[in-house]
Amino acid sequence: MLTPKQEAFAIAVASGMTQADAYRSAYDVKATTKAVTIIKRASELMTDGDISGRVEELKKPIIEAAGITLESHLARLEHLGKKAEKAESYTAAISAEVARGKVAQLYTDNLVVTGNFNVGIKINGK
Repeated sequence: MLTPKQEAFAIAVASGMTQADAYRSAYDVKATTKAVTIIKRASELMTDGDISGRVEELKKPIIEAAGITLESHLARLEHLGKKAEKAESYTAAISAEVARGKVAQLYTDNLVVTGNFNVGIKINGK
């Protein structure tokens, strides 16, 4: 069972707000609170299975109402990509399809990763 603030946070995230903005809207955040603190706390909330599950539960009817699935969206983008190879005028069509996917909330605009990571990145095979 979520607290009222957790529920407000979940509803805000499901409606398309960034996690940080959802945190600001659901919790009493002082004007002096650093952005990094808000981002960290919002990220911590999203790691709670009850909260992230509620967000997914709230998103499901929105995605279904849009009549779009990840599979159909990717197939459509693939189709448009092939057309774009033949005619350079399909940039607007691809942008529209990406926008359609965003409206259906298939994308996450903000990804917050916290912790210590040792990541090796190769650039040009080096």
